[in-house]
Amino acid sequence: MPDTPTPATLHKNHGGAPTPGPPGGARPASGAGGDGGRSGGERGRTVLAVGVVEKIAGMAAREVTGIHALGSGLARTFGAMRDRVPGGKSSIGRGIKAEVGEKQTAIDIALVVEYGVVIPELARQVRENIIDAVERMTGLEVVEVNIAVNDVHLPDEPEFEEEEEPVAATGQRPKLK
Repeated sequence: MPDTPTPATLHKNHGGAPTPGPPGGARPASGAGGDGGRSGGERGRTVLAVGVVEKIAGMAAREVTGIHALGSGLARTFGAMRDRVPGGKSSIGRGIKAEVGEKQTAIDIALVVEYGVVIPELARQVRENIIDAVERMTGLEVVEVNIAVNDVHLPDEPEFEEEEEPVAATGQRPKLK
């Protein structure tokens, strides 16, 4: 009677049934390597978390002149409070949502622009920068970048943190910065 391979031996021998998916919502990324004719997928796989794509897109968007902030007003408010909590970390991917598949990704971004910029041109530059950075760094194909302009920052308009001053001795709780 011939030996019937078990799932464990199939996994060890790189054949047969696929291995279970990666933890934490991460998705495998395609890629090539100099491996003597065998593709990178035959020797293992690279897994990208959604947050990786969101951070890359966030950094790429911030490189474009005319962007004041990323995210909706509510996301920026909560993000500013989270940034001030000891041990909390800043979120580069704030205002960005990515869907990551095995070979493709789609990105949604919400932003606030500076007054005076030409919004269609800014959107084109942001879209190109994000597509270039994400495709170059991850090997994923960016199928779409949807941009929502949620606000225009005026030159004399104070930042959220500057608006919120503590209330002194009135019995009211001071506002968080």
